[in-house]
Amino acid sequence: MLFIVGGVVGIGIAAGLILNAFNSNMVFFFSPTQVVDKEAPQGRNFRLGGLVTVGSVKREDDGLTVHFTVTDNLNTIPVVYSGILPDLFREGEGVVAQGRLDEDGIFRAEEVLAKHDETYMPPEVAEALEKAKEAGGNPAPQNMPAGNGGSI
Repeated sequence: MLFIVGGVVGIGIAAGLILNAFNSNMVFFFSPTQVVDKEAPQGRNFRLGGLVTVGSVKREDDGLTVHFTVTDNLNTIPVVYSGILPDLFREGEGVVAQGRLDEDGIFRAEEVLAKHDETYMPPEVAEALEKAKEAGGNPAPQNMPAGNGGSI
């Protein structure tokens, strides 16, 4: 009986450690409107998705640091990224940036992902843009239909 109780306790501890590791590595997606509404976590990584605002991309002299804004056509969030951007990164196109929001309200991206091709948009971004459209924002560009559940 003692052996069985010890095994159950061991399995419980292992399951708890696995779930804790899974939870700490989970990264959630938020739109700019959700970030403005303070639904995004503070001091923790998350994904910010939307469209790169046309005319917002500015490069620093170092050639790696890029400033741009991400919009869901209702709200915009400034983003700073230092690194090489994906080839498909363009103004007016869909983007998902992973990082964290600093105290000044600037999203410090550690990774920037762009859409695969001319017809794909991550489902989360498409949903956020549709919600913004329903709330009175501008409609999404015509070349950006929703994806079919693929990954970016």
